[in-house]
Amino acid sequence: MKKTAITVSILILSTLILSAQENGKVKAGFHILGGGRYDDVRMCVGSPQGVKGGPIMEAYFDIRIPAGEKGTLVVNIPVLRPILFGVSFGMLQLEPQVTYEHLFPMNSDKIDIVLGGGLGAVFHYGPDYNSTPDDKGESFFSIGPLITASAGMVFHSRSGDWTPGIKVFYAPLFSPDYKTGQVLGGGMELHYGF
Repeated sequence: MKKTAITVSILILSTLILSAQENGKVKAGFHILGGGRYDDVRMCVGSPQGVKGGPIMEAYFDIRIPAGEKGTLVVNIPVLRPILFGVSFGMLQLEPQVTYEHLFPMNSDKIDIVLGGGLGAVFHYGPDYNSTPDDKGESFFSIGPLITASAGMVFHSRSGDWTPGIKVFYAPLFSPDYKTGQVLGGGMELHYGF
């Protein structure tokens, strides 16, 4: 099941990237997210044993695809946690998503308001919240849909676009080896688009 879910995600991302490159308008970017979450399933390396949730930090590579005059589809590929958790803790935490962003122009050529909504998937392999890096319980696989909403302000410049903003997210997690769980959280984001 784990290999199938990851393979399907890779195929979807590859299809989006290839179709965007054919149009010649695809752009790249990155963004970082910092905040907190309630999570009654996964171990949090930044929280004490038994705490459901904790702080979050992620860095994403973004592929930006035009979708109409004021819209953009953004493929968000997480890079920080998949590498850090895999190397340091032997865990998988992967949350790719596709976000639709819509610009609302201000009375300036240099500033826009942007609102977004996204859908993605959460892939987890590791122990539950009763574990710590030094006292791990049994690892298990879980998966679930990811729903996000975001808002920010775009500052346009010659070198690119900077977008500070906020994001909230929700994901139910399902596992054949563990109870159904809930993830709910939010944080501050900073986007840069080339």
